[in-house]
Amino acid sequence: MAERRVTVQMVAELIETGDMIQKNERNSWISKAFSDRDDNLICTAVAFEAALVVKTVMHNWQLMETP
Repeated sequence: MAERRVTVQMVAELIETGDMIQKNERNSWISKAFSDRDDNLICTAVAFEAALVVKTVMHNWQLMETP
């Protein structure tokens, strides 16, 4: 997160208000554009287990369509 200049507050906002794309029953991506950043979209890969697990935080993210 530090390398990508993403704060805990940004991750909380991302999870609460971002757009979620479900990969499968357990895994999803949540993304959001932050107006003061030039490396959008910010995205987190999450897993739904006993709690929501944030696996990673990415920047300059875009959804790739799978064949």
